[in-house]
Formats: sequence, C-alpha cells, structure tokens
Amino acid sequence: MTLLLALALGVVIGILLGLLGGGGSILAVPGLVYGLGIPLDQAVPMSLLVVGVASLFGAIPKIRAHQVQWRVAAVFAATGFLAAFAGSAVNRLLPPAITLAGFAMVMIASGVRMLSSTDGVGTACRANGSTIDWRRCTSRSIPAGLGVGFLTGLFGVGGGFLILPALVLLLGVRMPVAVGTSLVIVTANAGSGLLAYLGNLSLDWGLVAPFTAAAIGGSLLASRVGKRIDTTRLQKWFASLIFAVAAFVLLEVTALR
Repeated sequence: MTLLLALALGVVIGILLGLLGGGGSILAVPGLVYGLGIPLDQAVPMSLLVVGVASLFGAIPKIRAHQVQWRVAAVFAATGFLAAFAGSAVNRLLPPAITLAGFAMVMIASGVRMLSSTDGVGTACRANGSTIDWRRCTSRSIPAGLGVGFLTGLFGVGGGFLILPALVLLLGVRMPVAVGTSLVIVTANAGSGLLAYLGNLSLDWGLVAPFTAAAIGGSLLASRVGKRIDTTRLQKWFASLIFAVAAFVLLEVTALR
C-alpha cells in the first residue's frame, strides 16, 4: 500500500512539474509526512531529490525547444545556492510542528499567487516588447532568487510555485518559456538544498527509487500532452487543492499541540 501511494504521489508531482514548471513539490512534503508516514527530517531531503530529478527530466524537452531563459535561470540559481544552505540550517533548529505550520502558510501564499498569475503577463521588466531589461530587473530577480532558495532549504521544495509567478508577473517571461526556465531553476535549487542535507542523509532507497521513477514518468508525460491542456484552469484547480492541503496540515499541527 505504501509503495502504491508513493507511485501515485510521484506521478502527480511529475505531471504538475511538467505542466506548470513547479507546484508538485508543494504536495511532496505533506504527502510524504501524512500519506506515507515518513519523518519530516527524511521527507525534506527525499522531496528535494525526487523534485530535482523529475524537474531535470521535464526540462529536457523545453531545452530542446529553446524555451529556457538561461540568464534568468543563472541569476535565480546563483542567488539561491547559499540561501538554500541557510534555509536547511534553520530547518534543523525548528521543531517539526513549527516547520509544518510555516510550510502551510507558504502553501496558502502560493495558492493566492497561482490564482493571481492568471491575470496576465507582466511587462515591468520588458524592453522593446520581448527582451528583458536586466538593469531594471536585477533588483527584483536577486531578492526573488534568495527567497526561493531559502524556502527550498527550509521546506524541501523546489520553489517552482513561487518561481513561475515571479517570472511571469515580475520579469514578463512568456508562459511556455517561464515553465522551461522554472524547471531549470527548480533542478538547481533542489540540488543545492539536497547538498545541504548530505551530512546526515538517511533515506529509504527502496521507496525513493520507485517514487522518483514515477515522478520522472509523470513529468515526461506532461511534457507530451501539455500543449493540449488549459494551464490557466489547471492553476485554479491546483490552487484549490493547495488550500485544502494547507488546511489539513494546520489542523494536524494544531492537534499535536
């Protein structure tokens, strides 16, 4: 039963990553902790591993299609690298209940952002219609990269649920390119976060391997059918799911006190 749940969760995470460039990771930690009964200190690095590998495979078709803004990805990855180590250090200091409560609040905020990201593409960072004016946008992209990196290390998420709205609304990246760029950034952030946990990493590899394989399969499937799916409607549905999971996590945390 545990293996079947892991496979199902992996497929869902992979599909969401492939379609939205993020979002699946926001379900990984609650699913591992409450669905599979894995302790939080193991669930966080496991989530980073699965999300990072699935994002890498999901990014390959986008790279081949030239749907990645490499300079944007480099800025987010570079600023998020050290921030991920800082987040993992804070994670070790906080009680699990506090960490999960904070995670639930981030989930709620990400759901709100996903709903607002359907309003349109931002143009504040655009110059000449399509290119990004980096002189105007560096002040926005660097803090965003630092914040996403910190949350990656703290909560074990790739950060795509925050990266995608930032790329679309703040930097004005078009949605197909934003998804590909987000997957590259999530891969880098997850790798940075996982490195921060290598010193005391203890995982059930018999569960991690099929979980990761299912996520890869879901990601590759989503990359094939993504053009036929209304991502705006999917974002709204996924935001509703995020609110429900966040409410469940808060109820569980409250019951533990």
